[in-house]
Amino acid sequence: MKKLLVATGNSHKTKEISAILAADYEVSDLKSHQEIPAVEETGTTFLENATLKAVAISKRVSGLVLSDDSGLEVDALNGEPGVYSSRYAGEDGNDAANNAKLIGALEGEHSRSGRFRCVMVIAKDGEVLMHCEGAVEGRIIDSFQGEGGFGYDPLFIPEGHEQTFAQLGETLKNTMSHRARAMEAVKSWLAKYQEPA
Repeated sequence: MKKLLVATGNSHKTKEISAILAADYEVSDLKSHQEIPAVEETGTTFLENATLKAVAISKRVSGLVLSDDSGLEVDALNGEPGVYSSRYAGEDGNDAANNAKLIGALEGEHSRSGRFRCVMVIAKDGEVLMHCEGAVEGRIIDSFQGEGGFGYDPLFIPEGHEQTFAQLGETLKNTMSHRARAMEAVKSWLAKYQEPA
């Protein structure tokens, strides 16, 4: 089976990507490479951060490296939290603190539109081989609903649905999320990719 390293220590991300690629790829992440230091995400866009991670990690390991940078963009907040989604409430912010800050920032705000955006980059030996993007539009609610998912999932209702990502469940989320949509392009690219002789 072909191998793919995901440049993350976030087991939730790895699980989602693995579920989508499971039939063709053995997916691992940086938890199996404790010797590799974390890559500082100094970019101002999802593409810059995903590229930084993919290139740096692919210089340290053999084979293909997939990196993803993703987050929530809220229109009423001028696109925030955006690239700072995982650390919205501070560097040591966690999901609960980030969600609480988002609810506070939107207090009294009638416009609740936003989207989850995901940019993925594949690199090998320090060279970018491809990049793609996926997004899902929706709205942000002002109270937690659902036990599943992670991040902002309990506050985000995707277009065409009445429940949050946290309520809809992993299987359905994996068919329509921003990450799933980016992964469609990744899957298509991987299906045509030939290892150099």
